[in-house]
Amino acid sequence: QVQLVESGGGLVQAGGSLRLSCAASGRISSQYYMGWFRQAPGKEREFVAGLGWGGVRVSYGDSVKGRFTISRDYANKTVWLHMNSLKPEDTAVYYCAAQYGSSATTKSAFQYWGQGTQVTVSS
Repeated sequence: QVQLVESGGGLVQAGGSLRLSCAASGRISSQYYMGWFRQAPGKEREFVAGLGWGGVRVSYGDSVKGRFTISRDYANKTVWLHMNSLKPEDTAVYYCAAQYGSSATTKSAFQYWGQGTQVTVSS
């Protein structure tokens, strides 16, 4: 089993920045691919960013390219999502997720999920 715990969400003004953290534990290994998703009220959960523990296979959703950056510290099993130039439409619950053995960006490919952290961007 893999456990994921997100932190770092909060309220920020448009144009501001936040950094989300995801602490992974359990049977996590370098063969896992880590991702961030978000879900706004009434909308589907969408892929935000992902990367392998080796720092390769980095991918971003179109709506966040150039503004968000995903990074990781494998030794401490932590993944971060650095969010800059935040917009009100970035308001959502952000989830950390992990998948084993592939690097697909669809939500169905991820086997493990955290509980989510709320990000609210005011205009």
